[in-house]
Amino acid sequence: MTATETDAQLAARLATDAGIRLVALRQRMWTAGAVSWEVMDGGDMASQHFLADELAAARPDDAVLSEEGVEDPRRFEVDRVWIIDPLDGTREFGEPGRLDWAVHVALWERDHFAAAAVSLPAINRTFATDPAPTLPPAERSRPRLITSRSRPPRLARVVTEALGAEPMHLGSAGAKTMAIVVGDADIYVHAGGQYQWDSAAPAAVAQAAGLHVSRVDGSPIVYNDQDVWLPDFLVCRKEYAAATLAAIATSPV
Repeated sequence: MTATETDAQLAARLATDAGIRLVALRQRMWTAGAVSWEVMDGGDMASQHFLADELAAARPDDAVLSEEGVEDPRRFEVDRVWIIDPLDGTREFGEPGRLDWAVHVALWERDHFAAAAVSLPAINRTFATDPAPTLPPAERSRPRLITSRSRPPRLARVVTEALGAEPMHLGSAGAKTMAIVVGDADIYVHAGGQYQWDSAAPAAVAQAAGLHVSRVDGSPIVYNDQDVWLPDFLVCRKEYAAATLAAIATSPV
């Protein structure tokens, strides 16, 4: 860290460095004969400790909301709250050869994202809010809809049928959202419930890239809410937002 490191630079550095450590840890544990649950637990804890220590050193006055950390009561008293998921896609991390897991680091300041980064360590890529990713042009004749590989929601099927979309599946929310950022997919619908840390950094990077981000009813997502549960999440290219939201609106609850 340097004295002039911006929040966006810090987010990108931490997401990248945590990912490098996770790749190395994963390889060491597999080589040592660890079983899947040991790899998953080891990754969660190691990444949590690294990110917590780095944030405490770099931004000691900020609060932290993390999947693996204890509740920080300061998050309701200060303007700046880091929302992190030290290892998003823990299940995929524990499966040899899977690439669809991520590290999420986001900064929520009062009522908006001030910085964020999502790293996909297995493919050595980090996406940040500054500089924001550049979306590739849309070239497919039919949109590609991405959703959970294990729990695809009914709404995803509704949107797929309404838009004639091509379905695809990945693990981590960060991996799914970044698939849209790089042009591999066009729509991500999630309605099975998530936590704030699952979608905060992906949402921030997606917004910075110019994508539509909202709840499935079209309302904006508010982060650092007292209830950390978020029932649903939508990310898509803006040209598909109206049709996607219209399809969802016609679906019975």
